[in-house]
Amino acid sequence: MRPDQKREAVTHLQAQLGLSQRRAWSIVSADRTMIRYQSVRPPEVELRQRLRDLANERRRFGYRRLFILLRREGEASGINRIYRLYREEGLMVRKRPARRKAIGTRAPILVEAKPNARWSLDFMHDQLACGRRFRILNVVDDVTRECLAAIPDTSICGKRVVRELEKIIERRGEPEMIVSDNGTELTCNAILTFAEKQSLNWHYIAPGKPMQNGFSESFNGRMRDELLNETIFKTMHHARAVIAAWVKDYNEERPHSALGYATPKAFAQSLVPATDNRAAPLKSSARLTLAQTTPNGVSTKRTLATNG
Repeated sequence: MRPDQKREAVTHLQAQLGLSQRRAWSIVSADRTMIRYQSVRPPEVELRQRLRDLANERRRFGYRRLFILLRREGEASGINRIYRLYREEGLMVRKRPARRKAIGTRAPILVEAKPNARWSLDFMHDQLACGRRFRILNVVDDVTRECLAAIPDTSICGKRVVRELEKIIERRGEPEMIVSDNGTELTCNAILTFAEKQSLNWHYIAPGKPMQNGFSESFNGRMRDELLNETIFKTMHHARAVIAAWVKDYNEERPHSALGYATPKAFAQSLVPATDNRAAPLKSSARLTLAQTTPNGVSTKRTLATNG
């Protein structure tokens, strides 16, 4: 039994059976000093209030991410204190029902640790308050975990996907590989013509194997859990504004556990260090003077993609 449980047991024996304090603590095998101990911890009212405010603002964040946000604000408390206050305030996140996990090993697709090494595309579905359904096209950089685009609309065809990819490429540069499923919007003539024209290495996952596009599936899960399940979209204009704001927060503010709780934008910047007085372009032949870090599951060696 924990000390607080023993104190409750002693109080119960005294109140219900009329036992003396000495007799009660001997029955529960408790020490006298432990029963009579009075906490001298400060109330920490301001820290508790700030923790509640952050938890209410980000309802699906656990104590680790809340700890990172508090540290950014200058809070010096350690993670153990934050966890204790998190439990005492009853801020635990309700867990979603877990799906069955497949048993066996998977061979990851290895890519070089740099931006634009591989992008993932996938669609999500949601609906407005009036019941009208809409789709969201998500484009994710698998190495930096950045969300390059999240386009909501009532209808997104293959030509629209091409236009959005052209905008991203114009802003960011071409990827070395694009991974997607076999949906009709991503296997149409417009996509095939675009990939051939741009000389893009477009990799389609095996049918019925969504975890071969695991980075995009993971991002979709975060968006569903933290945004779509928590928001009622009134109109398409409202949906576009809210989703754009969430993507900006995801890239620039939200701590990402797979990146050592750094933000995707900060991690992407760390992968392109400066050489002397200027930075080397992504496709430049200049050698970097600093070693590049590698995220979990990503190899720094160039390796051909394999299914799975």
